[in-house]
Amino acid sequence: MRATLFAVLLSLASAAGYALAAVAQSRLAAGSPGPGALRALLARPLWWWAVGLNAAGALTHVAALHYGPLTLVQPLGALTLVAALPVAAAYERRRVTRSEWRGALWTLTGLVALVAMTGPATPGDALDLPEALAVAAATALLIAALVGRNGTAVRGRGLGHATASGIASGVASALTQTVTASVARELPGGPMTGWQTALLALLVSVFATGGLLLSQAAFRGGLAAPLAVVNLANPAAAAVIGVALLGETFRAGPVGWLVAAAGAATAARGVILLTSGHPAPAPAPRVPEPDADPVTA
Repeated sequence: MRATLFAVLLSLASAAGYALAAVAQSRLAAGSPGPGALRALLARPLWWWAVGLNAAGALTHVAALHYGPLTLVQPLGALTLVAALPVAAAYERRRVTRSEWRGALWTLTGLVALVAMTGPATPGDALDLPEALAVAAATALLIAALVGRNGTAVRGRGLGHATASGIASGVASALTQTVTASVARELPGGPMTGWQTALLALLVSVFATGGLLLSQAAFRGGLAAPLAVVNLANPAAAAVIGVALLGETFRAGPVGWLVAAAGAATAARGVILLTSGHPAPAPAPRVPEPDADPVTA
């Protein structure tokens, strides 16, 4: 009982960390001149606070999984969206709109249904090296397609970047599982060599960093809808990998597939509400730098 309570508390702390990081990224994105402003972004202390909060959220999420089951921890992680809405509204000195609350509720309900129907892998189930490299290559192509689309609306481009961010983070988690299984000598077929493990660890870093930067770009179109898409695409990507390559399946057989499909449709309805009901974020205040070189997009 104590372990379960500790897992719940850690999950809530993780959601709060991710929510605060998302709000900080949203404020930075609103004042960012464009996707090429990485140098200016790295000079902002608020950006590094966001990076630290994301890291803290990830660590507390891993700790929560140590004390509680995946079926409890993952749905609680979806509370990031619910926590981010009032925090962002407080920064912008406004109230959360009724449409935002409805959209968050729809998205949260759909995400919980989707995660609850996904069966966790058994210990030792992880991608082998060829599978991991194939997933990494396919993901890179998919992200390039999502980011390279020529959209006319900032919000539309933001949802594309958010989808790419969630997929990148989900794949990073799957690759991390492979690296961990190899180090623990639980990988089917035996552990990989040192250079193979190092290669996958490098890919984990690339996808994790890419997911963070893509989410930063996504928040130029607002906070709520991109954050909802990131939270939906992440477990969806992990579920696709699990079902296609690790032999996982949805619980309750065909009924589980129907519930998962209904959950995805419900979450999509929530994203639509959030897209139409969320105002543009207020930019973070900037201190002028008279001698700084201009940053081009």
